[in-house]
Amino acid sequence: MAKKEKLDPETAALIAWCIEVEGFLVAGGATLQEAQDHIEEQVEWFTDLYYDGLSPEEAAKAALND
Repeated sequence: MAKKEKLDPETAALIAWCIEVEGFLVAGGATLQEAQDHIEEQVEWFTDLYYDGLSPEEAAKAALND
């Protein structure tokens, strides 16, 4: 069995933030798969939004209005 890597706190926080964004995208009408695909395809953009201090809800609204 492979040893599970421990994420650094910053990476873990970014992943948690993206999971919250995903929930807002789904609430806005995307399917779970569409939300996951969009975040994956636009990971650099979402990372920038995270470091710019946007809330998950603000990031989802920006993505839905794009």
